[in-house]
Amino acid sequence: MSKRLAKLTAMQVQHFTKPGNYGDGGGLYLQINPQGRKSWIFRYELFGRERYMGLGPLHSVGLADARVAAREARRCLLDKVDPLEKKRQEVEKQRSDQARELPFDACAKQYIEAHGDVWRSAKHRQQWENTLRTYASPHFGSVNARKIDTDLVLKALAPIWASRTETATRVRERIERVLAWAATRGYRDGENPARWTGHLEWLLPAPSKLKKVKHHAALPFSEIGAFFKALRTQEGVAAQALEFTILTACRTNEVLGASWSEVDLVNCVWTVPAERMKAGRVHRVPLGDATVKLLRAQIGLDAVVVFPGTKKGARLSAMAMPTVLQRLQRDDLTVHGFRSTFRDWAAEVTDYPGDLAEIALAHTVGTAVENAYRRSDLFEWRRRLMADWAAWCGENAPSNARPATDARGSQEKPSPNDLRPISQAPAATPILVGDGVNRGGPT
Repeated sequence: MSKRLAKLTAMQVQHFTKPGNYGDGGGLYLQINPQGRKSWIFRYELFGRERYMGLGPLHSVGLADARVAAREARRCLLDKVDPLEKKRQEVEKQRSDQARELPFDACAKQYIEAHGDVWRSAKHRQQWENTLRTYASPHFGSVNARKIDTDLVLKALAPIWASRTETATRVRERIERVLAWAATRGYRDGENPARWTGHLEWLLPAPSKLKKVKHHAALPFSEIGAFFKALRTQEGVAAQALEFTILTACRTNEVLGASWSEVDLVNCVWTVPAERMKAGRVHRVPLGDATVKLLRAQIGLDAVVVFPGTKKGARLSAMAMPTVLQRLQRDDLTVHGFRSTFRDWAAEVTDYPGDLAEIALAHTVGTAVENAYRRSDLFEWRRRLMADWAAWCGENAPSNARPATDARGSQEKPSPNDLRPISQAPAATPILVGDGVNRGGPT
């Protein structure tokens, strides 16, 4: 390899026509083949082996660029790195990166496919698809996930951040999850541009500053007795379902989706399966006299659904219970708000522990570690709580709202039977017809 560098001039490079190799020094040569085509090669020796590396044709790589490439190759040789091997690895990496490229829309589709089975309903999946298609796809749906940056994310979020804050926050979270999935699968690198903490929180105003949380309208617990008297003047399945919803403090969808296979009228238990619960855990609901009476009134209406709609086999419409409120001229209330009524009553009128009321509402109580060691759903204790709630709703008598006490005036503790693990809870017993044959539902 010649120690003298930059022997050639740009003029010479253009005018040479005779086939051969013309050295520029430092291992760089202009090569002219018998057909007159000109290209650059780099000659070097490593570990006693002579090698040649092509640097590109003259019409694409000029003299200055060829010298830069040769200099980079000589730097590799100083570190005992074969420049040809390094070039081969770079090409393979580039091909691998190209094979691992995926646009955002494709990433979102695969994320939804991977997680759709654990979502509570088809509606939830549809919301994911619709919001990403509407707000994210127009800005970077076709962009390689590897190239999505903060500016692109802001283009999607900024126009709706103030006007549609709740929707915008959900879109941001969904974009973040899709990009996190893409990073895990190797489709992108670096920080997540849609993350809130330590990133977008400095670029966008906090949602809490833009829009106050609107809670479901709730009836004061002192008025529930009068409300129940009015409610019990209403006829029909919807009115019965609303009363059942209030007495059990359950969510609307949990009641509307109730099936007879979940109900055990012998042991007075309604077991809501995990797939129908917001928290994804089995929830046992104690049934008192009032709720059992309501359920028995539904027997014979449908073989599967507890609170059926107008069509056979179909459950009650989601608007049925709000319509009952309208008939009672209580448009100021929501069905979900009665859960708050129950919670306020439990906190202000009773001596029951707050966690007990939270468990009755099927809320997550305590930390993940505490929940891992929590072996009981305090079912029998909750049975007393719900019985007192039913008494309050029916008679509005504060004396019925206090849990039983022992001779020393201290609150009763759960019996050993209450501490039975949820996993050992008895399964719902199918309701049998008079001849003792299970026909799949009530008659």
